[in-house]
Amino acid sequence: MKAQLRPGAREAIFAQLIEAGRAEQVARRLTDAIILGVLTPGERLPSEQELARRFGVALITVREGLVILRDAGLVETRRGRGGGSFVIKADAPHGTLLQARLRGLAQVELSDLAVYFSTIAEGCAERAALRASAADAERLHAWLLHADFSTTAGARTNAGGFYLELAVLSQSARLVREQIRLQAEFGPLLLLGLGDPDTRAQVTGLNGRIALAVSDGDGQAARTLVADQVRLLGEWLLTMKARIERGGHLDDAIVDDA
Repeated sequence: MKAQLRPGAREAIFAQLIEAGRAEQVARRLTDAIILGVLTPGERLPSEQELARRFGVALITVREGLVILRDAGLVETRRGRGGGSFVIKADAPHGTLLQARLRGLAQVELSDLAVYFSTIAEGCAERAALRASAADAERLHAWLLHADFSTTAGARTNAGGFYLELAVLSQSARLVREQIRLQAEFGPLLLLGLGDPDTRAQVTGLNGRIALAVSDGDGQAARTLVADQVRLLGEWLLTMKARIERGGHLDDAIVDDA
């Protein structure tokens, strides 16, 4: 998915930080953007001066934040003409790592995370339907038209992107920040179900209906459809959790056709 097709998510990532002067906040915001696919492998970040301006922090704070990212192996800095800080291509989360994380969470914890994620996403969708202009709704439809949901990797990236676009259309800075945080924390697990072709097809179909509800200004319909979508993904995840506890393996239920 080309970055320029996701203007809302990119603006949210580079919005000013609430508490200036903390390099960790800069690093966390950029890390979330990389995890969520808003910043793509090989992409050059804005200049240090531009990042400082956008985040509303001192230049030294940005530099310290970039050091954290370099130490984590997420970006590299190149000198000379055409230089700058670039996102490093990283492998997708390995199934064994996600399986270990899934095994380490109790069923009740997974259910609670799904409920919380759904509550935030539902609120974003409802407010998006009530606040989005006709032009906003048209851009959302255009975004979906160009988004690739045909592969596992594409579906995971763009499903997360769709939730972020709804958050941006809600016009609530707090909802946007919380949606970004939740997707970075829980998204890799919740969106595992998109490796299943049937689940992916259902989620993709619901995206179109949610976008239509936003266009129609129907907040209740948008909220209900998002709830249905997250419930679908959450139920798949809980089923997989039960299968793993019986000795099954995550890779057996995921078609990594990316």
